[in-house]
Amino acid sequence: MLTLAPEELVALVRSVFPRYETDKALAILVDVPRETERDNPDWRERRQLARDWHALLDARKAAIPLDEVKLVAYADVGSNNADLPVEAFLIDGAMPESAAELERAGQRVPFEQIFAETQLFLAPTEFSTTAPLKVAAKRHGFRAATMPGFAASMIPALRIDYGEVARRVETLQARLSQADHALVSFLVDGRDEYGVRFDLRHRSAHASSGRFPDAGTAGNLPSGEAYIVPYEGEKGEASQTAGTLPVEIQGEVVLFTIQANRAVAAEGQGRQAEAERAHLSQEPAYGNMAELGFGVLADFGLEPIGEILLDEKLGLHVAFGRSEHFGGIVGPGDFSTPAAVIHLDRIYIPQVMPRIAVREVVLGHADGRCETVMANGAYTIF
Repeated sequence: MLTLAPEELVALVRSVFPRYETDKALAILVDVPRETERDNPDWRERRQLARDWHALLDARKAAIPLDEVKLVAYADVGSNNADLPVEAFLIDGAMPESAAELERAGQRVPFEQIFAETQLFLAPTEFSTTAPLKVAAKRHGFRAATMPGFAASMIPALRIDYGEVARRVETLQARLSQADHALVSFLVDGRDEYGVRFDLRHRSAHASSGRFPDAGTAGNLPSGEAYIVPYEGEKGEASQTAGTLPVEIQGEVVLFTIQANRAVAAEGQGRQAEAERAHLSQEPAYGNMAELGFGVLADFGLEPIGEILLDEKLGLHVAFGRSEHFGGIVGPGDFSTPAAVIHLDRIYIPQVMPRIAVREVVLGHADGRCETVMANGAYTIF
């Protein structure tokens, strides 16, 4: 299995989390399947990787420097960005294969206690912890790098020039924050054009560069994107996000009708369109346009691997669902159950959506100025 050498792992932690004098403890978070039949080889490999990283970092904690490195396991939450359970377990033996074995594998501890006593987190989990850790980081002041779906195939993405990554995402962040709206046009099957106007008023963009120098922050690693939550109408004026958003799902193109920042219909004749219509009907909050994101890592020679954590950082993406962890207003309370909470990225790169091309992205300003930032799937501003 491809992995980081011990000195590379230490250097990565020091790079991701610039040193604070108050940094005493790092925790590696990993989720364990509640039901063994839902387990899979990648998940098992990730749990072993978490165990290996814990051992390597614990043996070299003085080089970081830290007083303590913890391995924290918990029962999986079942979906990306759902709230974490109340309790977790400090693992002091072998990594358990199922949640039923957690009690025997370690010490039960409230998550709030772990948050209060730990300053740094790495979270190579099956289901994304980005949303709940962003919320908890603001409350407790810790820093966290979330790594949902992390796989050994992502190791090369931890070795690129994150100084240049930071320059690019900060350039995009500044432009998105200044813009009034974004006009995104798509070409389906080389002939049919669709587009969405994303309302960017009342919002500030975020830069995710893979480094966390500020207390109270959490985000993805590997990273390399700028993103913004479209305006959702909370100021009493309806959102102007509207249009037709094409999404290719398992080879089928589904056309989502967007009104006031919500997907209100899904057109198409196949199974995927039927499933999306059912999802929107059952969970209207799923239809929220939660993020307009711009990944930059494709320009560094990286290829998609089938995991959203990395793949979304390669190009344009649009997320459905939960947004409050990014500065929006749609949160867990807007879904029917905790398990229904979702933040799902749709990624517009040829390897993921071969039938859909990003024709153009134009940022518009209130004074009428416009700037093209992408054309034919490539950035025009770097």
